[in-house]
Amino acid sequence: MDQKGNKEEIKKFVIKLVAITISIIVIINVTFNTIFADKLSAINMIFSLNEKENIDLIKNKIRHELREGIKKDTILNNEDKELLINLYNKIKKEIESTKIN
Repeated sequence: MDQKGNKEEIKKFVIKLVAITISIIVIINVTFNTIFADKLSAINMIFSLNEKENIDLIKNKIRHELREGIKKDTILNNEDKELLINLYNKIKKEIESTKIN
């Protein structure tokens, strides 16, 4: 009876182990698909930039965003303006310092 009880305990343990393993796999798969699937498609598009259709798609997207930005009254917020001015001034100083007199 003792060995039969051990077999039953082992059988229950294996069934629980399989059920937990399958549920963990399902949870990981669902999480991966909901969080990372859209990001992976964007990454795949970037890696396939050598295809003409993808290049045209990206060019059209950039053009569309530029048109939408031009329609707005202000394109940049104050922080972006300050950053661009500082970058411009720094580049200007570097160019002036490299001029040959």
